[in-house]
Amino acid sequence: MRIATTIFLTDETIRPDRLARELERRGFAGLYLPEHTHIPASRESPAPMGEPLPREYGRTLDPFIALGQAAAVTERLALGTGITLVAQHDPVDLAKQIATLDFLSGGRFTLGIGYGWNVEEAADHGVEWSTRRELTRDRVALMRALWADEPTAYHGAFGSVRASLAHPKPLHGAPRILLGGAAGPKLFGQIAAYADGWLPIGGRGLTETLPVLRRAWSEAGRPGEPVVVPYAVRPSPGKLAHYRELGLEEVVLQLPSAEDAEVLRTLDDFAQYL
Repeated sequence: MRIATTIFLTDETIRPDRLARELERRGFAGLYLPEHTHIPASRESPAPMGEPLPREYGRTLDPFIALGQAAAVTERLALGTGITLVAQHDPVDLAKQIATLDFLSGGRFTLGIGYGWNVEEAADHGVEWSTRRELTRDRVALMRALWADEPTAYHGAFGSVRASLAHPKPLHGAPRILLGGAAGPKLFGQIAAYADGWLPIGGRGLTETLPVLRRAWSEAGRPGEPVVVPYAVRPSPGKLAHYRELGLEEVVLQLPSAEDAEVLRTLDDFAQYL
């Protein structure tokens, strides 16, 4: 099972180039980064991790620029987002960012996406909260059109693009797309409709939920099985053994949002799971 990591990188933490080198040197499989463009100082949206909202949420580095720096100093380390708030992006620009990062990294990128929790943040991007799920699906479809081998038009409910010359392309076609969110029929239906798998935050309850996801996948006519990558996991030997027994091939461990010394101590501790 591949052991990857995630961290809230900020202007107060270890830098992405330093972290990426240390991850690859120790044999970790990947680095996934979260995204928040900003956190409105006044909000009614409750933080799902509890209040007060951790300091790092309002200081998060842009994940694509940080991952570009990580790609430049590594050769094997997989790169990903966990998660990209697709509804808050112009999809034509986002498709270009993703394709460029994937191309320059040699096809190492995974696009983790989600719908978000912060109503006020989304509103500042012009997102209507009640339609953010449909908007995300529409924008993913538009990006897939831009990543297609031949110029391909897309006309959706929320946006359109002409058949276009759009290079570079992701190195191996559209990158792997994993959808984050809480288990349930709605989310599993969306994963089966347009994603490659699921990023279950924390990785709890998978014994019960995996069969439900796999059934939704099969009923949608998708071949094989969905990719499932437990995300932001606080590891223990028993927990990782359980994931292996479930047949999972990758897990993403949560690193502290901290300066170099604390992050590197945590990496040395996590190395026991490699």
